[in-house]
Amino acid sequence: MTEMTDGVLHTLFRTEQGGHEQVVLCQDRATGLKAVIAIHSTALGPALGGTRFHAYASDEEAVQDALNLSRGMSYKNALAGLDLGGGKAVIIGDPDVIKSEELLLAYGRFVESLGGRYVTACDVGTYVADMDVVARETRWATGRSPENGGAGDSSVLTAFGVFQGMRASAQHLWGDPTLRGRKVAVAGVGKVGHYLVEHLLEDGAEVVITDVREESVHRILEKHPGKVTAVPDTNALIRVPGLDVYAPCALGGALNDETVPALTAKIVCGAANNQLAHTGIEKDLSDRGILYAPDYVVNAGGVIQVADELRGFDFDRCKAQATKIFDTTLAIFARAKADGIPPAAAADRIAEQRMSDARAARAV
Repeated sequence: MTEMTDGVLHTLFRTEQGGHEQVVLCQDRATGLKAVIAIHSTALGPALGGTRFHAYASDEEAVQDALNLSRGMSYKNALAGLDLGGGKAVIIGDPDVIKSEELLLAYGRFVESLGGRYVTACDVGTYVADMDVVARETRWATGRSPENGGAGDSSVLTAFGVFQGMRASAQHLWGDPTLRGRKVAVAGVGKVGHYLVEHLLEDGAEVVITDVREESVHRILEKHPGKVTAVPDTNALIRVPGLDVYAPCALGGALNDETVPALTAKIVCGAANNQLAHTGIEKDLSDRGILYAPDYVVNAGGVIQVADELRGFDFDRCKAQATKIFDTTLAIFARAKADGIPPAAAADRIAEQRMSDARAARAV
C-alpha cells in the first residue's frame, strides 16, 4: 500500500497528470468495498462523473484510472457547456462477483460524506438499478431510473452525441455530414455501442463490429441479419480494408503505438473514454492523416443527460443540447487548423480556457 500511495502522491503533486483537488480512498470491510473517488476540478461547479466497477490488475492501476478519468470529466463537462467540474470514481473488483446491495449502499454513504462536491452516475460495470440503490444513501446520485426521479439509461444520448461527432467529422473531411455509404467499424457494442450501430444503420452506413462478449455481437447480428458483419477481435477490426471510420466504444487506451500504425480508417470517433494511450498519440494520428474527434467531446451526451437530473430531467432539452456536439466538434477542428495543432490539443485549450476564466472570476 505504501508503494501505491507514493505513486499517487507523485502523480498528484509532481506530474502534469496531477492537479486534482481531492482523492478519497474508501473502504468498507463488511461489504468488501474498495473504491477511489477522484475530484479533479470544481472550478465550474460540483464534480460530476460516473462510477466504474472493474476488476483492476492492481490497486495502483485503479487509482491511476480514477485520476485519468476524473481529469477527462473536467474537460468533458467544460466543453459540453455544463456548469460542473470533473470527478470520477472506481470500485475495485469484479462486479459479477462482489457487487451487492450492501456494498452499493456503503459506497453511497461515502459519496454523501463529500457533501455534494462529487456527483456520481453510471459507468462501465454500473447501471441504472445500481444508482437507484446508491441514491438511497446520498442525494448526489444521478443516472437513476425514471421511477426514482432519474433520467434512466444515459447510454442513449451518449450514442447520439457520438453520432453527432461522427457527422461533424464527415462534414470536415468529406464535405457532407452523413455516413451514408461509408464503412464504419464499432469496437464494443454493449451499453453505448449498440445504440450507435442503430444510428449508423439508419443513416445508411455499412457497419462492422466486434466485442469481447459474444452475446453482444449475436444480439446485433440477430436484430439486423445481413446488414452488419462481425470480426473476431479489435486487431482484425482496425485492419478491415476500406474502412472509413473507427469507433472505439469499449475501455480506454484503444489508440496506442501498436494500433495507430495499423489503422485503415480515415476518422476515429468513438464513445470510449481516454482513447489516447499516452501523450503523443494524437500527433501520430495527425501525421498519418487520420482525423481524431476527441473522445471527451463526442461522448458528452451521457453526462449532459445525467446532469439535467439536477434541475429536473427533460429529455428534449437534453437532446437539443447533445445535438450541439456537432457544432462543438466542428469548432475544435477549425481551432486545430488555425493553431496548427491536433484536434485533441485544440479541445484541451478550449476547455482549459473556460476553467481558467471561471477560476479568475471566482477570485475577483
